[in-house]
Formats: sequence, structure tokens, C-alpha cells
Amino acid sequence: MSPPAQPAASSEPDPTLLGATPSVSTRRIAQLALPALVVLAAEPLYVLVDTAVVGHLGSVPLAAVAVGGTIMSVAAWLGTLMAYGTTGRAARRFGAGDRAAAVAEGVQASWLALAVGVLLALLAQPFAGPLAQALSGDPATAEAAATWLRVAALGAPGLLLAAAGNGWMRGVQDTRRPLIFVLGANVLSAVLCPVLVYPVGWGLTGSAVANVVAQTVSGGFFLYALIRETRQLRPDPQVIAQQLSLGRDLLIRGAAFQACFLSATAVASRFGVESVGAHQIALQLWFFSALALDAVAIAAQSLVGAALGGGRDDQARAVARKVTIAGGLAGVAFALLAAAGSSHIPGWFTPDAGVHDQAAVIWPWFIGLMPFAGVVYALDGVLIGAGDVRFLRNITLAAALLGFLPAIWIAYFFDLGLGGVWAGLALLILIRFVTTVWRWRSGRWAVVGVTR
Repeated sequence: MSPPAQPAASSEPDPTLLGATPSVSTRRIAQLALPALVVLAAEPLYVLVDTAVVGHLGSVPLAAVAVGGTIMSVAAWLGTLMAYGTTGRAARRFGAGDRAAAVAEGVQASWLALAVGVLLALLAQPFAGPLAQALSGDPATAEAAATWLRVAALGAPGLLLAAAGNGWMRGVQDTRRPLIFVLGANVLSAVLCPVLVYPVGWGLTGSAVANVVAQTVSGGFFLYALIRETRQLRPDPQVIAQQLSLGRDLLIRGAAFQACFLSATAVASRFGVESVGAHQIALQLWFFSALALDAVAIAAQSLVGAALGGGRDDQARAVARKVTIAGGLAGVAFALLAAAGSSHIPGWFTPDAGVHDQAAVIWPWFIGLMPFAGVVYALDGVLIGAGDVRFLRNITLAAALLGFLPAIWIAYFFDLGLGGVWAGLALLILIRFVTTVWRWRSGRWAVVGVTR
């Protein structure tokens, strides 16, 4: 499979891409969001398949994937930061009519991705054991998680290269090639996973190898596409430094999320193997839903950034209004689907009755939070596209420090179980909901120009 030929470059963006009229803007949001939905859903959908395959090995392997996957989410988190930061910078340059400068952002982001990915793969080898032990309350789970993590971490360079590629392609409003690259790699890996786990007999290690294959193949596709797009591939320390500066606030914001989810897994582990298994199922479903809902936010990042880069704050405000409504409606749809499947979905992942009982504790929280989350994720996309990441950093820190973290540690000390952990997630979402809606209504985020 080889990437298709690059699209013809133009010095000026097509005005319809910026949504010259409200009706065109709505259509363009859908054109960008639907392919992005498939790209965003591919990785967590594969993780759900992986969780289901491993879940039938037993409760300890399932708990090991929960612990190891939580640690590997650090790499995915860094990739998300890289993609989002690159999208905003590339979109503003694309909106100002400079496609070459937008692609150049992708070149420098790819150098940064490769360096960070190799570093993560190397660090995982000596630190996998201590990290798994810190997050797991069971020695057998910790040992299995460490083994899985040492192999899975080898996919970090490919994962981050794919994130950088997604970032600049979204910035120039190309969602077709990312759809092919990511979906193709993950379908390959979804086929490999059960084969390696069962007939080949690699068990939990087979799951990790399948992860590495998907991430490496996907990263290779994006790298090849970048080479075909431009021959200006030398690293530019000045641009990389600018990207790091912009990414600082996203990094701090992301660190707050990581602290929340790492703490949640650690607390769930202390409630027993069944609890952490149920938490893993619900958390992966949450991540899947969140990334699917984030498809509208990806469109918002690209369109808002391009509109503000072209000096069109009125168009940016129109996009923001539309994606907020779309995000809320999508959240309601996901909540209804989760409610309809409440008695069946946990059984897809494991036959363990104890895990099913613990999942029933989480499910009302999962359903009730989804509509609020849809609005929050949409507005995250608007504000990231506008470069308003300092505000996002501040409200995320407040939600984590004043809501989520206190709630889950109270749940631990007072033995409140998984209900207490997910009550913390509710506080995280609701604080962010109130503050992002206020920011959107204030209009202070709509600052025009190539740079903010």
C-alpha cells in the first residue's frame, strides 16, 4: 500500500474552505469532521478490540493491559498535543495563503516527534517495571504489565510521527490521506492481534506486538507523505523552539489530564482486580467516545485557525457556534447508545461476572456525563484552533486540582469504590463545561492574524 499522489498546491486557499456563507460552513465542517471521525476512532477502536481479545485470557491479563495501557497513554497524550499544536499553527498559515509554510510546520513537528518517540521507547525498558508496580496493587498484574509495556513502547516513534502528520494535514484541510493511513494500519493490526495472541500463542506479548505494527506502519505512511510534499526537510531549531513554546501550555494541560487518569487507575487497582478491569473497559469506551466526539473539534481547529489567520473573525465565531451545537447533539446520541447497551457491552470484553458487577456501578456516570462532554470537546477544538491554550491550561488545572484529584483520593481513603472515582471525572467535566461555555460566549478568543 502506497500513499496517493499529493494534491496540487495553491498559493491561496479556496474561499469555500473557510466557509464563505453559513450553509457552506456547515457543509465544510461535515466534510472535515467525518474523515476525522474515522481517524480518531480507529486507534481507540483497535484498543477496544485488543481489550476484548486480552480479556478472554483472564482477569490478570486484562488488568495488566489496563495498567500498561495507562502508562502508554503518556505517548498518546504527547501525540495529541503535537497534533493539536501543529494544526493551529499550520491552519493560520494556510488561511493566510501560505501552504508551504503550513507544511514546514509539519516538517519541524516530525523531527520533534521522532526525537521524543525514540526517547520514550528507550526509557520504557528500564522503567516499565517500577511504573507498573507503582500503579498496580497486585504483583502478578505488575509483572505482566511491565512485559507488555516494554514491547508496546517500541511503537512510540511511529505513533508520534503519525500525530505530527495528522497535525499539519488537518491544518491544510486534507483529511483524506490521514483516513487511508490510519485506518489501513489499524485494520492490519486488528487482524494480527487475535492471531498473535491465540494461534501463534504469544498471549499478552502478541497484543503488544500488534500495537507496535499499527503505530509503525501508520507513522511510516505519514513520513512518506511529508517527503513527497516538500524537499525542505532539514530541522530548524528556531521553528521547533516556537512549537515547544506554544506547546508548553498544552503540555501542562495534558499533564493535568495524565495525573488524573493515572491516579484513577491507581485507585481503581486498590479496589481489586475486578474493579480495575471494569475501570479499564469503561475508560477505553470513554476515550473512544471522546475521540469520536472530538471529530467536530478537529474541524473547528482547522476552520477557526484558517479563518482567524485570514482575518475573518466573524467566520470563526460562526464555526464556533455550529460546532458547539453539533458537539452537544453528538454527546446526547452517544449517551443514548450507551444506555441501550448497558446490559450487553461489558460482556463483549470479558465473561467475568465480578467485572460486570463493577461496570454496572460506572455506567450511570458514563451516560450522564456524555452530553456535557460533547460540548466541552467541541469548544476545546475552537479554543485550540484560536490559539487560546493558556486559558485552557488554567481551567484544566483548576478542574483537576479542585475537582477530580480530591474526589478520587477521597474515594480511596473512604473506600467509596469506582463510584467515587467516576464522581471525580464528573467534577472534571462539569467545571470545564461551565468555564469553556463562558469563554466562548465572551468572544475574547477570536484574535485575528497569522500568530496569536
